[in-house]
Amino acid sequence: MSRETADKPVKIGISSCLLGAKVRFDGGHKKDDFLVHTFGRWVQWVPVCPEVEVGMGTPRESIRLVRDGDEVRLVAPKSGRDWTAEMRAYARRRVRELAHHDLDGYVLKKDSPSCGMERVKVYGGGMPTKSGRGLFAAELLAANPNLPVEEEGRLNDPRLRDNFVERVFAYRRVKELFAGRWTVGELVAFHTAHKLQLMAHSPAVYAELGRLVAAAKQLPQEEVRATYVGRFMAGLGTIATPRRHANVLLHILGYFKKVLDSEARAELLGLIEDYRRGLVPLIVPITLVRHHVRVHGIAYLAGQVYLDPHPKELMLRNHV
Repeated sequence: MSRETADKPVKIGISSCLLGAKVRFDGGHKKDDFLVHTFGRWVQWVPVCPEVEVGMGTPRESIRLVRDGDEVRLVAPKSGRDWTAEMRAYARRRVRELAHHDLDGYVLKKDSPSCGMERVKVYGGGMPTKSGRGLFAAELLAANPNLPVEEEGRLNDPRLRDNFVERVFAYRRVKELFAGRWTVGELVAFHTAHKLQLMAHSPAVYAELGRLVAAAKQLPQEEVRATYVGRFMAGLGTIATPRRHANVLLHILGYFKKVLDSEARAELLGLIEDYRRGLVPLIVPITLVRHHVRVHGIAYLAGQVYLDPHPKELMLRNHV
């Protein structure tokens, strides 16, 4: 069991229809099996349906984003009912309420004029363009710049799925670090444990945060906290590429210099190269690394989150 699964489940906001609630305009749902049956084992969901909660009812007339000059409005085209003001007021209120849940992430319904994160159709002035963002999603993202947010459609991409889940658990950890009183020593330990994880995503952000940690004693605590959390989450938001993963794995190989014979080193090096070339998934070299870490008792690597960023039962690294 990973270090995350031993604690309380992560708390994630979600568009209610993705859990199977029949709240769609046609009275249906969009239940997502991965979210409900696989990831859901580690999650406490906080379901939200802006359209029902704002008073539209189910079933209901469909709504769309419509461009009106420089503004995008939320309109029911059949009746002409304009929901813009009500949805914006609701969204502000609901997002404030969600802050009390201390969410670790959020999953939005793609293409929704209320919940879509990106590329939502905007009508008006000819052919619709995929240039909009749902009104509720816009408020959620503006109020929570560090919160891991994804659409369920994008989670069909294995790399985006792995990245989202990784960020959810990372966000939980960094919030726990700074909850209440904290010391610079605790920050140093946290940053050390996340070194390889950050290097796989953004070596530049890892170095930037290293400078912040080194100067932490001379800076106001609130400035350190806000800057570290913001840059930490931004760094992890950069998708880890096979090349960066391979570089991190080669860095790890250096820690085995004195404990592995030439044959064992060649085996691990070969798997790293196979991964870099796309011949095997990331889990293959990682599994061998974990074996050597355990057998040889390499404490520094055992403490690296990179080797255990999310529950292994999700098997996310089997597909990247």
